[in-house]
Amino acid sequence: MYTIKGKQYPCCTSVTMGIIGGKWKTVILFYLIEKPLRYNELHKKMNVVTERTLSLQLKDLEEDGVIQRQVFTKKPPLKVEYSLTDFGKTLIPLLEAIAKWGDFVVKNEVEKVL
Repeated sequence: MYTIKGKQYPCCTSVTMGIIGGKWKTVILFYLIEKPLRYNELHKKMNVVTERTLSLQLKDLEEDGVIQRQVFTKKPPLKVEYSLTDFGKTLIPLLEAIAKWGDFVVKNEVEKVL
């Protein structure tokens, strides 16, 4: 049994899924690999996610130390960017492997149809 931030996990894979699991967290992280993005930029890339869900997922990822939220207030309008933390960047190989496997599945499904 593993205990991280007061939560108990039965194995190391459940720790990983506890942090990045869910429908939208990996998508958010995947888009942040390339560069920091503003909230609206993320929402445009993920246009089917509701604003509430996106906000909650961003907050969860920030609380887990995977992303950081940076507020720029020097000049109006207020600008907020999200980016991977150094801890979050350790997920890049995993996220790329997940994306590669997704491509594999898509290609195999297309071949079945043809």
